[in-house]
Amino acid sequence: MDLLRLATAGSVDDGKSTLIGRLLYETGSVPKDRLEAIEAASRRRGAEGLDLSLLTDGLIAEREQGITIDVAHVYFATSRRRFIIADTPGHVEYTRNMVTGASTAAVSVILIDARNGLVEQTHRHYFISALLRIPTVVVCVNKMDLVDYSQARFDAIAAAFRAMAAPVQPANQVLHILPVSSLHGENVTRKSPHLGWYHGPTLLDVLHGADTHQRSALPGRLQVQRVLRPRHEGALDIRTYAGRITSGTFAVGDDVVVQPGDRRSRIASLTRHGRVVTRAEAGESVSLDLTDDIDVGRGSVLAPPDAAPVARQAFDATLCWLDEQPLRLDRVYLLQHGVRRVRAKVTAISGLVDVTTLQVTTPGPAELRLNQLATVSLRLGEPIHADAYADNPPNGAFVIIDTDTSSTAGVGFVAAPAASPAATEL
Repeated sequence: MDLLRLATAGSVDDGKSTLIGRLLYETGSVPKDRLEAIEAASRRRGAEGLDLSLLTDGLIAEREQGITIDVAHVYFATSRRRFIIADTPGHVEYTRNMVTGASTAAVSVILIDARNGLVEQTHRHYFISALLRIPTVVVCVNKMDLVDYSQARFDAIAAAFRAMAAPVQPANQVLHILPVSSLHGENVTRKSPHLGWYHGPTLLDVLHGADTHQRSALPGRLQVQRVLRPRHEGALDIRTYAGRITSGTFAVGDDVVVQPGDRRSRIASLTRHGRVVTRAEAGESVSLDLTDDIDVGRGSVLAPPDAAPVARQAFDATLCWLDEQPLRLDRVYLLQHGVRRVRAKVTAISGLVDVTTLQVTTPGPAELRLNQLATVSLRLGEPIHADAYADNPPNGAFVIIDTDTSSTAGVGFVAAPAASPAATEL
């Protein structure tokens, strides 16, 4: 049974947490004791009936304020698929939470209140989904019960959303727009008699049908996390390499190139979860043996010889700053790409990205503050083997780490390559 990662986003009071609670409730994913606790909490809050939003609004502060203030990860499953939901906050000051919560998602679910239509945060939520190149976007026009299930109102919102999305929508991104009422469970997991004019799928139908194999069609990338050597007496001195396939597929007999070093070999065997296999794909953790005894270590990247990532030591990127301490151009940070860490400097902030339009304002500021997105230039102490994010998202993302606090200070997405200058001490 495969796994689908999705992220939800919406403005305050769009009903996002209630929608997730409805999915959990109607798929039988709420344990009995948890359901009893939510029933008691609903009565204390004076709610009419079961307040399903409490299933995801787990922080005391967000319950008191009635808003979601952090990313809550929710797990559920049906007979057809397993799901992990990243329930991201709606406030503009929590843009960083949406970026990090949605960065691994295959589906983005964006809620719109049918009474209000598109608002500023709708633009921001979709443009972040476009920036991250999330393969499938599902727009739920929620609270249809409060507009008398009006087809005209739904059609107007759907047309406005498509017009807003068209200039920046990635070529292969799939867009669904659905009318729902999460409070009453209409068109979430079952059809509604009040929406007889709507002939499309329910939200759960879309989630069941979403493609989870798009990354398997990309060029193969595997970054080595561990080098395993036999420890018992008499064992052959054969090294096995363990890691997670971030994109593409690998099979026994495939030729591979190992970076850095441009060393070539062939896959002799593959093991997944302790079982010998002949093929593995994106998202799977494997161990493998090569036919040649070559230098492979933690952080080495295996790829097809005809589609290997290039070495990048100076490049441009889009960077979202996550730290309360601003980014400064005179500081040295650590850049982590997969398991590989190198020293890095941001040498220029060339422009500030407006997350409601994706327009870039130039020149850029002198420093980058919390929740701001910018186009930047970086220089590394050592090269990394990364792809442009637009070409291969899993191998084109990185994080910036503060060397003083060891906290994650930013998340970035590789843009166009730049010439790699001679190594400069950082």
